[in-house]
Amino acid sequence: MIDYTLSFAQYYQHLIKVKVRFNAQAQQKIWLPTWIPGSYLIREFAKHIESVKAQHATTGAAINLQKLTKNQWQLQNMQADEVEITYQVYAYDLSVRGAYTDDDRLYVNPAAVCIGVEGQEDSAVQLQLDIPEALSRFELATSMQIVQASNTAYTLTAKNYHELIDQPFELAEQDCIQFDAENINHRIAISGRHQTDLQRLATDLEKICSAQIQMFGEAPFKNYLFMVMATANSYGGLEHQSSTSLITPRDDLPKSSDPAKPSANYQRFLGLCSHEYFHAWLVKFIRPHNYVKPNLHQEDYTTLLWVFEGITSYYDDLMLYRSGVIDQNAYIDLVKDQISRYLSNPGRQIQSVAESSFDAWIKYYRPDENTNNAGTSYYNKGALVALCLDLTLRQHGSNLDMLMQALYQRAKNGQHVDEQTLPQLCQQLTGHSLTEFFEHYVEGTTELPLQQLLAEFGVSLHMEHKVWPLGLKVQETPQGLLVQQVLRDSAAAHAGLSCQDTIIALNGLKANSGLLQQLGSHTTVTPHITCHAFRRDELKVLEIQGQGFMTSAAKLLIEDKNHLAQWTDHPVKL
Repeated sequence: MIDYTLSFAQYYQHLIKVKVRFNAQAQQKIWLPTWIPGSYLIREFAKHIESVKAQHATTGAAINLQKLTKNQWQLQNMQADEVEITYQVYAYDLSVRGAYTDDDRLYVNPAAVCIGVEGQEDSAVQLQLDIPEALSRFELATSMQIVQASNTAYTLTAKNYHELIDQPFELAEQDCIQFDAENINHRIAISGRHQTDLQRLATDLEKICSAQIQMFGEAPFKNYLFMVMATANSYGGLEHQSSTSLITPRDDLPKSSDPAKPSANYQRFLGLCSHEYFHAWLVKFIRPHNYVKPNLHQEDYTTLLWVFEGITSYYDDLMLYRSGVIDQNAYIDLVKDQISRYLSNPGRQIQSVAESSFDAWIKYYRPDENTNNAGTSYYNKGALVALCLDLTLRQHGSNLDMLMQALYQRAKNGQHVDEQTLPQLCQQLTGHSLTEFFEHYVEGTTELPLQQLLAEFGVSLHMEHKVWPLGLKVQETPQGLLVQQVLRDSAAAHAGLSCQDTIIALNGLKANSGLLQQLGSHTTVTPHITCHAFRRDELKVLEIQGQGFMTSAAKLLIEDKNHLAQWTDHPVKL
């Protein structure tokens, strides 16, 4: 067993003292992940580690420790023996991925704090938490097994290192409630200031969780934890094996005074919960073949994030409707919003959703002013590919539910997902080859056949045109109009306007959003506009000739509720 002790005595300085005790081999290496599963960006957790030291556990004699790479160390000049590693971690990452300590909250994702012992990643783990008396009022929320607990000390266990780093924990003043979904215990723990109607939240989540368990037929966990941090405006979530860590604006949580119909804010939070919960099947249990034991030292590429994030994004909204938490009109509005985001993204014609998946490491988490021009989202487009795949499968007597169930059964037999898995399963389920579907819409950039497919299920899709004046997205500032985005091949782009330029005058008049809209939104006539703009501290005079840049937004109308029900209603079981 590998023993970890985390001491939070210096919580006010955002420091965690870590002690690791284990039986080391000669020339033993230790390491820390560079990224956390579920979030595909190199996070460089090792940059927060300070003062790493090693000693013999019995004698206390120092052991020389050499740093080999940014995240690896090696014990020098020693034979096999029990050793003790100590170090400090700076913990001030208020997100769902890292570690954070102050007088209100102790939060740890072990991937960012607990080193791994090379060659012993499958060894059992014990984790001791030492809590200062000043924070003894805190409660512990985690999906890890708790074997001993008091106000100032906890002992937790995990089967191995991979399980350890997949189970974050929080110590804070929390409001908690439990519910059962399909005879499985679920717990909600909310920290931060909030006025949540806990009973309503539990009732709604019970419906959503039950709908997902019913679809798959069973759950791959014995209990589940929703760990929620309420803030002013932060938003995000990260899935884990039997829990999810969520951070949300407190206004997204339901209040006792709210109307029966979920508000847009509350609907957004429920969608986040639904998304991360669905990942318990699709990501944590059904996995890309190379993510069974991912390479946490470097980027681990896959073209399949459109499956794992995109299909999940399709189901997170669908499950809100199937569970009865939102009505049919609200669900159709969510689909409309997905389609509108897709249509307003010119980059969908440049980058395929498979390429977007592969490039997540360098693009998705690092958007810039050119992102919308050159790339697409494996979340957004992936969700719409999933919609098209579902409707296409239904045309051939199957559906996406059956595909998900088949993937789950394969995973139970130790089979995971590669690039050929979905096409092969689709052919098995329908008796038809869908190779062209995957070639055109996953590997290629062919426009998705949303209009024709939705029409066959009772929903008509109409395009509502939206004009970007001169192809610009701007923000009003005291200095003028700050250019935030320039659409490629627009009038503004051809004139030479760039992101971060500040437009101060148009045709000799002080620039503002109304004037830009008036001069630059025409699509039937070609305006001539003299533009004065600062680039850094240099004045530019640009002549703009061209029309407004037209994009589209979706408008969905329900034409036939009976046909629509064939698509959206309860799942078909294998």
